[in-house]
Amino acid sequence: MESSHSIIEALVRKIKDEMFSSVDLYSFVSPSAYDTAWLAMVPDPAGGNDGRPMFGECLNWVVNNQREDGFWGESDGYGNPTIDCLPATLACMLALKTWGVGSGNLERGLAFIHDNTEKLLAENHGRCPRWFAIVFPTMIELAQKTGLEIVFSDELEEVLTNIFHHRQRILEREELVDKYHYPPLLSYLETLPLWYGIDEEDIVKHLSEDGSMFQSPSATVCAFITTRNRKCMNYLQVLVQRFPHGVPSMYPMDEQLIQLSMVDHLQKLGLADHFHREIENILEHVYSHYMSQEQLPQQSLVPVQIYRDALAFRLLRMHGYHVSPWSFCWFLNHEDVLTHMEEDCEYFSSVMYNVYRATDLTFSGEYELQEARSFARKLLEKTLSLGIRGDNVAMFPNFHALLDLPWMARLDHLDHRMCIEQLCEINTQWTGKASFYRLSCFHNEVLMQLAVKNYEFRQAIYKSELEELKRWCEDWGLSNMGFGREKTTYCYFAVAVACSFLPHDSEVRMIVAKSGILIIVADDFFDTKGSLNELESLTEAVRRWNGKDLSSHSKTIFAALDNLVRDLQDIWYETFASWLLETKWSKSGYIPSKHEYLDNARISVATQTMVLPASCFLNPGAPECKLKHFQNGSITKLLMVVARLLNDTQSYQKEQEEGKLNFVLLHLKDNPKATIEDSISFTKAILDEKRKELLEHALMDDLDDLPKPCKQLHLSCFKVFQMCYNSSNRFDSNTELLHDINRAIYIPLKVQTSKPLKLLPYHARPKKENSKISSTCFDQTYKPRVKPSFIMHRIPPKIRDGCGKVPISLNLKLCFV
Repeated sequence: MESSHSIIEALVRKIKDEMFSSVDLYSFVSPSAYDTAWLAMVPDPAGGNDGRPMFGECLNWVVNNQREDGFWGESDGYGNPTIDCLPATLACMLALKTWGVGSGNLERGLAFIHDNTEKLLAENHGRCPRWFAIVFPTMIELAQKTGLEIVFSDELEEVLTNIFHHRQRILEREELVDKYHYPPLLSYLETLPLWYGIDEEDIVKHLSEDGSMFQSPSATVCAFITTRNRKCMNYLQVLVQRFPHGVPSMYPMDEQLIQLSMVDHLQKLGLADHFHREIENILEHVYSHYMSQEQLPQQSLVPVQIYRDALAFRLLRMHGYHVSPWSFCWFLNHEDVLTHMEEDCEYFSSVMYNVYRATDLTFSGEYELQEARSFARKLLEKTLSLGIRGDNVAMFPNFHALLDLPWMARLDHLDHRMCIEQLCEINTQWTGKASFYRLSCFHNEVLMQLAVKNYEFRQAIYKSELEELKRWCEDWGLSNMGFGREKTTYCYFAVAVACSFLPHDSEVRMIVAKSGILIIVADDFFDTKGSLNELESLTEAVRRWNGKDLSSHSKTIFAALDNLVRDLQDIWYETFASWLLETKWSKSGYIPSKHEYLDNARISVATQTMVLPASCFLNPGAPECKLKHFQNGSITKLLMVVARLLNDTQSYQKEQEEGKLNFVLLHLKDNPKATIEDSISFTKAILDEKRKELLEHALMDDLDDLPKPCKQLHLSCFKVFQMCYNSSNRFDSNTELLHDINRAIYIPLKVQTSKPLKLLPYHARPKKENSKISSTCFDQTYKPRVKPSFIMHRIPPKIRDGCGKVPISLNLKLCFV
């Protein structure tokens, strides 16, 4: 185990050097084959009749970066091509065809297109994203205009016809620049047909200060070819100088979004504790922007802004920063934005997923977050119900399951496992213009190795501690009491997995687990086994802390308790006294008021008995009165109430059968005309409000003066109760938690190994003289076979109809233009 810890520390140091030591953030952004190909097609104005590329390094990249299977572009985490490889491959083939190079590349590219188009389109169930419907038809048209023999089967005819019609509807419906469509139509300038009526004035009017067309390299290429604008050329030159080995799909990008995505990814993998200082530095920088500008820097594109602002809100609030929900909920006040998102929900699934995650952290009174959560959930469910893949479902596989199981009811350790095991499926960050934005750090091999080692190291610790805990139970006779629930493994699982924020070597886990086991045994003794005389004697022994006159089960319980907490007598006596009072109520038939019941029941649920002693160990430097200080804290009182109400909403049937008291049943008794469903709803309404208050106290530093680790322990304890009682009483079941326990402690990780993104073998690449093409010394042997001006998409007049629209060819297998 020591060697594993050393390996983890070495990996952490390496990642800090690679990811956080003054590293250019753009080094994490994967190059775009599609955009690089468009730059490769730009002719050098100084080339004269000889014809040569202005950016030879881009053409070099295209020649030398074809994948082993014949495609260009990124793949999924398993190394398989995705739908965005189709337009990227066609664009790269166009670049090669333009300059008459890479005949072998062209052959393999054509083979890939013919062999895989039907399969890739079928994987999208006949639907395609907006960007694909705009780009793919044009790339087919351009490929055929340049003489590339693109032939499709009869089976593809209907699918392709639908895609072409989809493009037609988009071009008819959308404005050139519509802030609600991301990216706007004009950012696809290189794909828009001549009949669309774009002139130089439209282009120049929408150029950014840096000379780009909506930060899109490919659209800026077309703007430059059309206008010869000097600012466009300067943008392209700067771009290639910055990225000589393949340009990104957007430049400049939102660097804060890149940083926030890195932080989010580290947290999902369970690695945040190893990079605490680095994460805090990033969040302090983001928060300084928030404070100085009331919100983060404005984006002109609504989806990107909501996506980024929702992610920033979640991360900042999770780390205790004061941020207003309106930093991302502003869209609720824009009816046109809401309407557009509802009509085009598949384009906003990743945005709405981030909004939904942000609303996990709703405090009391934040009704705008409740509204945003309802709206986001409605759109996500609509996307699922329609069978739509959304703008990028790959970013969050199984997110439909996450809608059913709220964050508060999930344990972080198991969430980390899910992320590690599904990392190959989470290989994209954001839907781009002609592909998905990908951050290479998501698939950093060292980072993945660290995540696996870290998880396995924790599993080894948990397994060892659980065996030690079982021995302790056997040594003190708690395993063979002959009554009640044997929950040693359940108790440890809840504690270990919930307290994954604790250091590897923390003793707190064992303290809380032992407390939990004693609580279960003693509570069951009071409920099912002990006589009233035995229970009174045991409670008195705890008050005096003297078990001299006890016998049998009472003696066993007290001896184990004495071994665990000699210095924490009062809090245990209070718990035993609450159990005794409940027993007396039950045996005498006394029915307390709801207020009287809850005053006692919040103690008898015994959360404070577990978390308060552990909080002392988490904060050893506190004054001697620290236990009483912690006990009087608002967060502890809130935890006691919500734990009791959670238990009561799921255990009322059992307790009704056993003749015991319960808050749900007491409310029903006070309201004879109400139904049991009404009583449950009443209890859940109280619970929901108290839950939000507890979350606020746990995350915000100025509401309680408890140390942060103690607050985190309270929040983790609450999540355990939420997990156990979210939709049923899982804790009392002998089977419902077993699968999670095995995955958390025993079952090894099943990490999907990514298929390497192999380049072509060296011997299969073009000959050396063809693979290196200099922009300053272009070999005249490779004069362009197609005039480079073709990159301004022209639709021949003969295929226009009387309305100026482009009709769809019915014989798709023969020709598209």
